[in-house]
Amino acid sequence: MVGAGAALSTCILAAPKADAAVVSLDFEGLQDSEQILNFYNGGTGSLGSAGPNYGISFGPDSLALIDSDNGGSGNFANEPTPNTIAFFLTGPGNLMNVAAGFDTGFSFYYSSSQAGSVTIFDGLNGTGTQLAQINLGVNFRNNNCTGDPTGLFCNWDPIGVSFAGTAKSVLFGGVANQVAFDSITLGSNTPGPVSVPEPSSLFGLLAVGFLGVGSVLKPKLK
Repeated sequence: MVGAGAALSTCILAAPKADAAVVSLDFEGLQDSEQILNFYNGGTGSLGSAGPNYGISFGPDSLALIDSDNGGSGNFANEPTPNTIAFFLTGPGNLMNVAAGFDTGFSFYYSSSQAGSVTIFDGLNGTGTQLAQINLGVNFRNNNCTGDPTGLFCNWDPIGVSFAGTAKSVLFGGVANQVAFDSITLGSNTPGPVSVPEPSSLFGLLAVGFLGVGSVLKPKLK
């Protein structure tokens, strides 16, 4: 399980070309603690898991994490797209590169025990002109959320932004093992489709974040 000091993986998105298509990443199909790497780029994650080819790649710090209630080690609940999220255990955050770029908007769900930010750039690897920035507040226990049945990071909030220009990279900044992301969506300021939750999980529908396992005093995603 993960606690209030959780982090999500670094994301490097590489898309074939910028267009109006909306792409949403739910990280399903990856194994617990597997590096995402080229799972969305026609290749595989570090443990051999293969995913769809969206032209998106992630940096080595970016990891997938599965809900502990579903056989993984994630200390989270009510994730928007069960049962896997993205987080990081080392480094400053998730770096996502989209080689051909994307436009219009960017959005995701998050759950975090520490403040953070997500910054969108028009160059690869977090370079070039900053197109937009989203500030993330502490939200992992909001709305009197509960586990499903367990999981400390149980509240997820949707957040997004519209921007002008073509983005080629996104830096998900925060404290390692303290923030998690899900339903990362390119091309829209509203995050992609989520599954309909159980009544007890309704509050979890509103957030995406980093997950981790930890103590009650210092919660972690893993």
